[in-house]
Amino acid sequence: MKNTPLTEKHISLGAKMAEFAGYNMPISYSGIREEHQAVRNGVGVFDVSHMGEFIVKGRQALDLIQKVTTNDVSKLEIGDAQYSCLPNGNGGIVDDLLVYRLPEDNCAEGERAYMLVVNASNIEKDWNWISKHNTFEAKLSNISDRSGLLAVQGPMAKKGMQPLTDVDLESIPYYNFKKGKFAGIDNVVISATGYTGSGGFELYVDNEHLLQLWDAVMDAGKAYGIIPCGLGARDTLRLEMGYCLYGNDIDDTTSPLEAGLGWITKLKKGDFIDRDRMVALKEQGLSRKLVGFEVMDRRVPRHGYPIEDMNGNEVGVVTSGTQSPSLDKPIGMGYVPAALAVEGSEIQVVAGGKRLAAKVVKLPFVQI
Repeated sequence: MKNTPLTEKHISLGAKMAEFAGYNMPISYSGIREEHQAVRNGVGVFDVSHMGEFIVKGRQALDLIQKVTTNDVSKLEIGDAQYSCLPNGNGGIVDDLLVYRLPEDNCAEGERAYMLVVNASNIEKDWNWISKHNTFEAKLSNISDRSGLLAVQGPMAKKGMQPLTDVDLESIPYYNFKKGKFAGIDNVVISATGYTGSGGFELYVDNEHLLQLWDAVMDAGKAYGIIPCGLGARDTLRLEMGYCLYGNDIDDTTSPLEAGLGWITKLKKGDFIDRDRMVALKEQGLSRKLVGFEVMDRRVPRHGYPIEDMNGNEVGVVTSGTQSPSLDKPIGMGYVPAALAVEGSEIQVVAGGKRLAAKVVKLPFVQI
């Protein structure tokens, strides 16, 4: 099991640790509910250094990424970030990821540079997949093992972190980034992205600077009640927003269109892996869709629980579920037939011998 440079710090802070994607990660510190509310109302910090980072450079770097991702990378200007996914050639998803168009300071004339940020559990899988399709003049570098990443999330993140940098944090639009000095560290990628829906930043540094960054962030955030947060709160926060988790809501068997990711699937951008399959699927219509639902019971739906229609016919499966700290009710996501993927549709979740009444609701579950 791997550690991040902050593992000993988490343990010293009393974090409950567990294996996640091959890493020893903090699940919670003071409790999932408290950490969740801190991010929704103030500011919290996550160590997400287990994520993977690849650099793609060269004259045909754009061509490679256009080929292997669904979104239109040609739209990115330097300083832009983009959510996308890697289709697997069989209609499913290898992984979902972020694509950053980097400054070209270290590029030869005519070259471009990008950073791909992938899920920790899929680093090797994604690397092999992208490398397999690199029939272009693109240079790939896997910098995952030397890259650290903190997610400083919440409505008070900008005010709390501004004293640490001369970069005007207010001037960074959503899904954009700037490189600059942060907490005395040069060349920090300050990205206005995250997985919580509450705003804030993701900060990329070399591993050697990660502890310095953590301490500075925690110190600067004291006036705003910053607390460390674990993967438990990260999961409840993303689920309230209806964000997909790879391995639960999306995987090699799910289409981006079924998963509600048509907005990152640009069928008119030109050729890419599985484009023809997705065009055909869109034309024939979806047989199932990923939906959000609320449970009319106190019991929480869990991943893998069957979903039935009101006649008792099994029609789908729960992909994610939790007790929403913001709504104080059980919520979940799952795939159901297209006919039931309508707001207000009644379904039932089978939890052991009990059937939990539920209804389909519009995503996100909470409005921020």
